[in-house]
Amino acid sequence: MRSEAEIERALAAPEPAPTSTASTAPGPNRTASTAPSASSGVRRGFATDGGTAVAECGAGGVRLVSWAPAQGYRVRDVDRGPDDDVEVTFQGAGREYELKVRCIGSEPVAVADD
Repeated sequence: MRSEAEIERALAAPEPAPTSTASTAPGPNRTASTAPSASSGVRRGFATDGGTAVAECGAGGVRLVSWAPAQGYRVRDVDRGPDDDVEVTFQGAGREYELKVRCIGSEPVAVADD
């Protein structure tokens, strides 16, 4: 299982640039800058004993980008969003972990279940 610090480092790594056969030179209808993608919100990784998840805040609210159960656990339920809050439930033989995330400002934050 990855630690929260390892997840944060992996998220901070730059994504590979897409390749294109079109000219990238600025022209009458092009600008030198690129527009932000639809998923350009703040991302954060979360870890429980039952598994890990990465959430992102954006214009539509919070959404789960990815999740993975720890060894011996499985994903029982997931609400990936985007919504006001999202959650994933990891279930093991004798224990269950529910991770609920909501945006506070523009940053994903784990919150207690209502």
